[in-house]
Amino acid sequence: MSATTTPTSPLHTWWSRRPPTAGAAVMATGILSVTLHQTGYETLSRIALALASVTWLALAADFTARLLWDRARWVKEAATPAALTAIAATTVLGTRFSVLGWQTLAKALLALAAVLWPGLLIAVVRHWHRGMPGTVFLGCVATEGLAVLGATLAVTEASAWLAHAALVLFWLGLVLYVVALTRFDLRQVADGVGDHWVAGGALAISALAGSKLFAADSARLYLWNDDDTSTLHTVTVALLVLDLAWYAALLLAEIAWPRPRYDIRRWATVFPLGMTAAATLSVAAALDVPWLEGPGEALMWIAVAAWLAVTAGAVWAYAPGSTTGAGARTAGTDVTSTTRR
Repeated sequence: MSATTTPTSPLHTWWSRRPPTAGAAVMATGILSVTLHQTGYETLSRIALALASVTWLALAADFTARLLWDRARWVKEAATPAALTAIAATTVLGTRFSVLGWQTLAKALLALAAVLWPGLLIAVVRHWHRGMPGTVFLGCVATEGLAVLGATLAVTEASAWLAHAALVLFWLGLVLYVVALTRFDLRQVADGVGDHWVAGGALAISALAGSKLFAADSARLYLWNDDDTSTLHTVTVALLVLDLAWYAALLLAEIAWPRPRYDIRRWATVFPLGMTAAATLSVAAALDVPWLEGPGEALMWIAVAAWLAVTAGAVWAYAPGSTTGAGARTAGTDVTSTTRR
């Protein structure tokens, strides 16, 4: 334990003070892997997947170590919305592995996320209050992540029960979004340091879940009747439109109130950018709207540029001798306290 409390290098310092929201880096990199695959950039997609997987393994090891040997800190962090990045990151990776054909690994990740989901979600929701930052929407993101992975596996496994379970999670995720919206501090649009973008990202992953559920139906499974299909179609389109509206509003807010300084919560900006691209491309394919493919790919490259910028900011902030490193570490550490204002 002394090694974690008295780090001897910038990397060790960052790791020991890393807040739960660091899981957003896996979410952001994982969804970029998905979008790069959707647009045919398979080599880049697999590089992103490898980076996300290595980071996930490191965070999973740290998650387990804290649970076993630093229980007080684990319990404290498990009650913050950012703890749900563990579930969201796991489902994003599982979805990519399923598309890659690694179904056993994808099912294992779904099982792990499903086991963690109820306990973490209940712990987080119990601490919701008014005036919260964008991490409040992670309840929706984690739930919809399970829906996306469940619907994806339902197709490959020809499993109707898995598709119906994913549908229940889809609707539950939308309920959680509405409740979270009443707790969200709208001033974060102007003052937030990155995680305010999750307000749009949660709608994006909901639209992705809707498109996956819509596409899961087939003569082999026969999941939905005409009314169900019509409802899924309408809701999915509405979610994508609302997500794009959030995207535009948040982008304009970034221009009006620039926030160029690096903060670890900027990974929670990259994830919604990538998820919006993934949702747009998935809706284009599932609902047969080919003209959305061009905008979807353009959104993907914006997300890639944002990922590169945040990565460069992280490297600069934690480089030896950097004067911004301490501030970046402090900002990251403060994420827990901002959820308890």
